[in-house]
Amino acid sequence: MKLSKMDLSSLSAIAHTDGYLQLLLDKGNEFELRQIPAPVEAYEGLKQLNEVISDIIPYEEEIPMLPVNSSIAYAIGYDANSQILQVEFQSGEVYQYFDVEAETWEDFHSADSIGEFFNQEIKGNYECDYIADIYDEDD
Repeated sequence: MKLSKMDLSSLSAIAHTDGYLQLLLDKGNEFELRQIPAPVEAYEGLKQLNEVISDIIPYEEEIPMLPVNSSIAYAIGYDANSQILQVEFQSGEVYQYFDVEAETWEDFHSADSIGEFFNQEIKGNYECDYIADIYDEDD
């Protein structure tokens, strides 16, 4: 058996109609609908795969990111419900910081210097997790 790595991160939704698998792809600033010939079994298999993955990795809403003018960060984002601050660094590494108060987020994204605020108020003051390296081709 040969395994193939797949990146389906831009796939937003699927459907099957009249012998075609319909794929709704998120292109960042627009959506694209593609159709490929496929039996209904392909659609059913993808639905089953989604259920298996959902059981293993619960779906988490993506945190909307705001591009920033900073020497250390490319973009920052915040989820008020979970109080998670996400930082995409210029290096491509993405980290999430937990239990960040909304007031800290407001001060952070409106700071004159994102890097200075990060180093003084965020770094070392909040528990964090490494999420990804957007430049790492192997992820």
